This record gives sequence, C-alpha cells and structure tokens, in this order.
Amino acid sequence: MEKSTSKNYTTGRTKLLALWTTLWVTSLAVVVFGNLYLWTGNNTLTTILLIINLLIGVGMIIANIKHLESLDELQRKIHLEAMGLSLGIALILGISYSTMDVTNLINFDAEISHLVIVIGLSYFAGVVIGQYRYR
Repeated sequence: MEKSTSKNYTTGRTKLLALWTTLWVTSLAVVVFGNLYLWTGNNTLTTILLIINLLIGVGMIIANIKHLESLDELQRKIHLEAMGLSLGIALILGISYSTMDVTNLINFDAEISHLVIVIGLSYFAGVVIGQYRYR
C-alpha cells in the first residue's frame, strides 16, 4: 500500500474503533442507568440489554484488533508495550486493591470503576512514553 492509502486505511480503522467504543459505552450506560431509573426490577429487559452490550463489546474487540493490524510496526510495538504495562499494573494493583477490601484495610468497597480508570491511565501513559522513547 502506498503511504496515503495506508494512512486513509488506518484513519478508517481508527474511526471504526471509535464508533464501536462509543456504541459499547452507550449500551453499557443504557443497561446500568436504565435498570436504575427506567425499568427497575425488570431482569428480563436488563439481561437482554446486557447480552446486546456483550455482543457490541465483541465487535469493539474485533475493531481494536483490526485497528492494531492497520498500524505500522513501530506503532504496533508502542501499543503492545503500553498494553503489557497496563495489564501488569491492572493485575498487580487490582489484586492488591481487592485484598485491601477483603481484609478491611480500606473503609470502602473496592470498585471496578477505579481499576478501569487505572487501566486507562496506565495505557495512555504507556503510549505517551513509547511515542517519546521511539521518536
């Protein structure tokens, strides 16, 4: 592929990933907030919408894989290293955080949302560090 075609291909994959991610986040919000405020107690509707959310999540994963395949070797390396960093941090901090909750070292419940924030921030930091390191 020539350079401009390759760039357009990558841009298209990035937009596709953004679309699937937006769909997944939106469908998750519908499940959570709909269950809380619109159809409280309707487990059938919540289950159906959660299954749809899971299927959209699979689509998002596939879009992410295709996006990574569209990147050049250096960008793939940077993202792979960032993913490795965020996986390691999530595993170590997640288990420690959960252990602090179970052993009552913290006065509140360990929430998965806190771990999701750590994963996002560590992945972002990994990409920024990788971009800086390989420029």
